Amino acid sequence: MTSPVTTLPSSTKLRYSDDGAALTFTVGGQQIASYTYNPTDVQYESPRPYFHPLTTLGGDEVTIFRPWDHVWHKGLSLALPNVGKDNFWGGASYTRATEYTDLDNNGAMDHKAFSSIDDGGAGITAAEELEWSSQEGDPVIAEKRRFNIQLLDVPGVLAWALLFETEISNISPAPISIGSPTTEGRDNAGYGGLFWRGPRSFTGGQFRSAAGTGTDEFMGTRSEWLAFTGKHDQSCNASTITFVEDGSNPGAPNQWFARSSMFACMGSAPFFSEEVLLQDGAPLTYRYAVVISDGEVDQESAESLAGVATAALGAWV
Repeated sequence: MTSPVTTLPSSTKLRYSDDGAALTFTVGGQQIASYTYNPTDVQYESPRPYFHPLTTLGGDEVTIFRPWDHVWHKGLSLALPNVGKDNFWGGASYTRATEYTDLDNNGAMDHKAFSSIDDGGAGITAAEELEWSSQEGDPVIAEKRRFNIQLLDVPGVLAWALLFETEISNISPAPISIGSPTTEGRDNAGYGGLFWRGPRSFTGGQFRSAAGTGTDEFMGTRSEWLAFTGKHDQSCNASTITFVEDGSNPGAPNQWFARSSMFACMGSAPFFSEEVLLQDGAPLTYRYAVVISDGEVDQESAESLAGVATAALGAWV
């Protein structure tokens, strides 16, 4: 792996602050992540918590917020487009009957409370309670969310990880079928899940998994991990985002929603091509690791980063 930066900031102490709307995480005084838990987005964009900006330890930003082509894309966020009749992704909804249409069904994921924020272990872990409600304000899903931010010890590599866990429970009057535009008939449009949108300059970047390298052909594939490398304007540096799925996730390894040529994005999509029923008393739990690293990767270093992230997930209890 090559990297323009090989040393951490003068102090490697990871800290956080809370201004009542967002948690901000810093290393040596340099911000590496912000988690907005009380967004001010309009209803059409399905308001929900999001991570933005996310920045490498070398100082390069690896997320984009409200791009003009899809203003409901918000850095890195949990978002689902087809949750029964409701849309928790933002924008128009795709159904067999309507194709893409504005259906006045954009729900919201509302932060209720942080049950804890713990900086006593590996990194900092925040535990959060949320309620998903329909556009009319009816309760749909109760979510227990945890995320952890920690520095990674990888020789010769500057990297940190965001570990993410969500448990969703049905609190509506009936079972909920969770799907995607693909389950509604649109080919290769199975988005929905923990989703990352990269900077404009990342367009045309390269994906890598255990199967090799490529670009848009990774759409809909299955693998335990997937990495994307892009380059930044101005600094001309490269950065790599590595997404790891916990092997205990339902359906794992799930399909990836992955694009390079249109714009840089990826996310594990557990409802890509088959609907999953969320029933009362039977919550669904999904866990991921997202590694933010400076520089490009070859096959060996990509597998090393994925391995370290997998171990971090396993140790995070």
